[in-house]
Amino acid sequence: MAEEKKLDWITPQFDPRFPNPNQTVHCFQSYVDYHKCINIKGEEFAPCKVFLRTFSSLCPNAWVAKWDEQRENGIFAVDLENFTIPKK
Repeated sequence: MAEEKKLDWITPQFDPRFPNPNQTVHCFQSYVDYHKCINIKGEEFAPCKVFLRTFSSLCPNAWVAKWDEQRENGIFAVDLENFTIPKK
């Protein structure tokens, strides 16, 4: 028999920006936030991993694959490279 992998399911934290049951926008925004975060801080920056866990939990794999392909082809809907960070 093949060895079974144990999956740890993590429920995303509540985000007050997305109070409604439909989490589609939360999924997309977490994907965008993750890629913006790693572009600024790098993949090992722990707070970025919160966004990774969130979109990995909420988003269908097919969507993530499509968005990854769009990013690679330079046609993703959001510019993840050139954006400004709001000043306080």
